[in-house]
Amino acid sequence: MRKLTIIFIIVLTAITSSAQNPFHHYTEAAEIRYSSSHPVIHYTVHIDEADYSSFSIEMRIQNITDTFHVAMVTHPEYDDKFWRHVKDFKVTTENTKGQIIREDSSLWKIIAPGGKANLQYRIQLPPSQAYRGAWRPFLNSTGSLFGGPHSFMYVLGATLAPSHITLQIPKDWKIITGLVPTSDPNTFFAPTVSVLTDGPILVGIIKKWQFFVEGIPHTVAYYPLNNSVAFDTILLVSNIEKFVRQASSLFGRLPYRDYSFQLQDGAYGGLEHRNSVTLGVQSQQLAKDMTDFVGEMAHEYFHSWNLMRIHPIEYGDVGFRKQPLSKGLWFSEGLTMFYADLLLRRAGIPVEHTTRINHLEWLIQRYYSAAGNREVSPEKVSLASYGPEGMLGDYSGSSHLQGELLGTIFDLIIRDATNGRKSMDDVMRLMMEKFSGEKGFTGKDIESALKEISGRDFHQFFEDHVRGNKIIDFNKYLSMIGMKMELSSTDAVNEEGKPLMDFRAYAFQRDGESIIRFGTTDPQTVWAKAGLHTGDVIKSVNDTIMKTPENFFRMIRKMQMGDRVIIEVQRASGSSKIQVIMTGYKRAVVNITEKSGINKRQKKLMKEWNEGGK
Repeated sequence: MRKLTIIFIIVLTAITSSAQNPFHHYTEAAEIRYSSSHPVIHYTVHIDEADYSSFSIEMRIQNITDTFHVAMVTHPEYDDKFWRHVKDFKVTTENTKGQIIREDSSLWKIIAPGGKANLQYRIQLPPSQAYRGAWRPFLNSTGSLFGGPHSFMYVLGATLAPSHITLQIPKDWKIITGLVPTSDPNTFFAPTVSVLTDGPILVGIIKKWQFFVEGIPHTVAYYPLNNSVAFDTILLVSNIEKFVRQASSLFGRLPYRDYSFQLQDGAYGGLEHRNSVTLGVQSQQLAKDMTDFVGEMAHEYFHSWNLMRIHPIEYGDVGFRKQPLSKGLWFSEGLTMFYADLLLRRAGIPVEHTTRINHLEWLIQRYYSAAGNREVSPEKVSLASYGPEGMLGDYSGSSHLQGELLGTIFDLIIRDATNGRKSMDDVMRLMMEKFSGEKGFTGKDIESALKEISGRDFHQFFEDHVRGNKIIDFNKYLSMIGMKMELSSTDAVNEEGKPLMDFRAYAFQRDGESIIRFGTTDPQTVWAKAGLHTGDVIKSVNDTIMKTPENFFRMIRKMQMGDRVIIEVQRASGSSKIQVIMTGYKRAVVNITEKSGINKRQKKLMKEWNEGGK
């Protein structure tokens, strides 16, 4: 085994100019002004091929006060708490060792007289997982993903500080990052801390392809595994280029200098960044059918506009404390879902549902099949998206689904109000103009943009269906394009047509707790009907003590239709045993058809909408 150690060397120097406004975490300014007190940071990343378990980081700091603070950035959504993995932290100066005082989980006070300091620490990576999140760091003999909030400390109060990052890596390794390239191919630049911590670095034995849209380079990088299988890379890159061109056409420009798609085999999920995305891929699945993956990629890519630039007001400058929960994620996630589907259709890329009507039927079925989607307001569901487990009680909702449905309704209303001259496209362009800077949007801002484009007042709609939880009358809006919806229900079945058991229950642990709690996603589940509620403390299941949430999951998955489950729970009123009989459940069925007596105007609007017209 060879040892692989990553060393980060940071040099901070003063620069001359002034700054008044903070650089926003999710925006990219045309001009950034600095204060003479802001440091300039230089990171040197050195890979010593000896230990794959940790990053060793050295920070050389000059022009710094005798006492200062360093911290690690907390991501507003995917907070992996990498401050837990900081080891062997020490500071030295030219004349003394200095002193480190940990004041919070991710905040340290540094005492280093003399204006210079050398900080050293190690990020001890958690045990490797066979299947990891694509945004989480990894390190092995063929490559690594690092950087961002997982690796870099920053000087508190100096979020406008620019930095250079020099990478010393094996000669045969390639570098893929959204950070700014310099004349040195191994050195990159970040104008602020937020750009630095939003620019993951993928290095290693990587395959890559490039295409240009509007003269701007786009790199598709693929990190394979030993057991990766071949797939149609020409088709994959072609599909990516097609939806990039559609996004460019929608907004009239691309908001970045370059863009990189950082694809990693053996990982799952994705995380958007200003001008890059980390995405997990399964080469075996790509070889069979890449439809779902291309859809996920289009979604993450569209976040370059909707979330990274058009951002909710709650998302502010980088910091070491968790940012406030956001009421606006239904727009950031849902409208991104809306456009991920639409851009693929406009580009002629295959999608799961052959027509927009088929896709809408599927969305509305999901809306009616989960009570949380129709009975909890999108703003509350948005707040719960990254809130404490069980925040919605016995409900679970999707801000992605709610927002996509709302975006569809907005689009229908706008097309009806303007006789097809305008659409949701015009709203997104307006939102980009108004909210791609430091200022974030609120629900009232979305209302205002919709009214400006359509001429109609959306206030009551928002009170009913965004801030409120009034069930949407889909027929009211479908009638604008001459369509109607019929709702029914049927037994939920699997792909083989066999009834699905009601497994809509889970177990969880809250931060700082050792107890296991019960959770259910709908008040109509067999679990809730039996008397169990989200937050109940689980003492045992069929007389077996539950030590982890996984224990609960594995046990109930062994159940068969008709089996009895005895769950002992602890409440303030005492402990009790509750019996649950395993049964199936119902799901909604939606059928959208043309209304009788449809007129020419409705037919025209229907045709334009179903074809994804702009």
